[in-house]
Amino acid sequence: MIPLYSTKQIRQIDEIAIRQFGIPGIILMENASREIFLKIMDRTSYPNYFKIGFLCGKGNNGGDGFAAARHFSNAGFEVVVIYAGNENEMSADCKFNFKILKKLSQSNKSIFLKKFTSVSTLKTLKDCRIICDALLGSGITGSLREPYLSIINYVNRLKIIRVAIDIPTGLNADTGYAENAFNADFTITLGQLKKGLFFNDGYVYSGEVEKGGIGIPDSLYNKFKPAEFLIEPEDALAGLPVKAKNLHKYSAGKVLTIAGSGSLPGAAVLTSTSVLKVGAGASILCFPKSVRELVHRKLGEVVVKSYEDSGKEYLSEKNISELEEKIRWADIIAIGPGLGRERETQNAVISILKKYKSKKFVIDADAVFALGNNRYKKINLKNVVLTPHHAEFANMIGITVSELKKDVLKFGKLFSLRTGAYLVLKGAPTIIFNPEGEALINTTGNPALAKFGTGDVLTGFIAGILSQQKDTEKAIVSAVYIHSLAADLLVHKRTNLDILATDIQNYVPQTIKFLRNSVV
Repeated sequence: MIPLYSTKQIRQIDEIAIRQFGIPGIILMENASREIFLKIMDRTSYPNYFKIGFLCGKGNNGGDGFAAARHFSNAGFEVVVIYAGNENEMSADCKFNFKILKKLSQSNKSIFLKKFTSVSTLKTLKDCRIICDALLGSGITGSLREPYLSIINYVNRLKIIRVAIDIPTGLNADTGYAENAFNADFTITLGQLKKGLFFNDGYVYSGEVEKGGIGIPDSLYNKFKPAEFLIEPEDALAGLPVKAKNLHKYSAGKVLTIAGSGSLPGAAVLTSTSVLKVGAGASILCFPKSVRELVHRKLGEVVVKSYEDSGKEYLSEKNISELEEKIRWADIIAIGPGLGRERETQNAVISILKKYKSKKFVIDADAVFALGNNRYKKINLKNVVLTPHHAEFANMIGITVSELKKDVLKFGKLFSLRTGAYLVLKGAPTIIFNPEGEALINTTGNPALAKFGTGDVLTGFIAGILSQQKDTEKAIVSAVYIHSLAADLLVHKRTNLDILATDIQNYVPQTIKFLRNSVV
């Protein structure tokens, strides 16, 4: 897994490099600016020269921009630099590079250096092919204020390539939250990867992210222990079960799915069949007897265990005794997809989770809803896997989606630390929270997954792999990554408009083969 760092850790590392190793801050800035130049050159048709623009602030982020602009000018490019703030407000290293560029601009007509006074100042950027954002670095924690807000809004409307230096202006480097931010096509983040670039609004505003070294040795970064990570293909492959030669269907993983109702039968079908798609040997679906024909016609390999619902078409507490034998039989129980939200059903879910607390559950959808408004606190959730989307999770812990969005990592970590549960917070991207307080961020997926049924398939994948894999975290990582990777591979063949949940299901073999071939 790829470690991600907080702003506090990055600052501490920079300070150690300067104090203990004697690397002057101005050298780190020069290294950073050179990396910015080289990274942009790697992505362009150099030596076909073009005009490039820089938006510079008064802190060290602005200093990176002034220095990078100098490198482009030295290489023969026409450079436009708009800076916000006064020279006497600039940090020492920023002012150092500003003065160099200012002197160069007096004798070099290819450098246009101007202070921002109004939006009309930005019209000088109109012929730029690329505009680099070096206004505000990773220190921002609140809303954008003027003049930064006007600058960002103007530049975001231009049809140019936008490059963020270190982090897009307006984005919180720790929470990934932004009300308004520079909308980058790609971000050159300096030193190490910042966690806020990869989730929440950072997932949208950062574009493609590249790391640029600044001369700090890896050994120094390795002294710090991050709590956030990006999932790599190797991690997904590590969680896939290895089949023994003498395996039989009941030793290959037994999954019971308690799902579906008269109005939502499809979710039950998708979850119970997805279990088998990832290698589980036996899948049983518990479903209301009065409407069992709704699923019987679509299930071949899945065994259906009907319970007496007296024509209600949904689960209630009186059915629990009918399910007991199969619950005890199962290695893993997937519960929730399509169950419905009747009060009787919610009570049944709570009772099942309380009564069979020694069993391993994957809790999704309507079963998550049953735990809402802090009812989850009545249940022992240790080693349970929950798979809510943001609205379901917010409802469960008794906050609004807006509150959750402002600090997703905080709420997710606290939940898993306090309950001992594994939380799979579905979204773009999906984040896995473990009971140790770590967050594992998925790196696959696309808008094709924003469709009915895909969450039911993911629940089945998690339950299916978990039934064959003792390591819960590894199983979840594999399921989440493969589920989203299947969508990525399908998009290359089709579009993100027409892909269905069943397509994700059916593309598992090709996805696993692709994964195995891509990991050396």
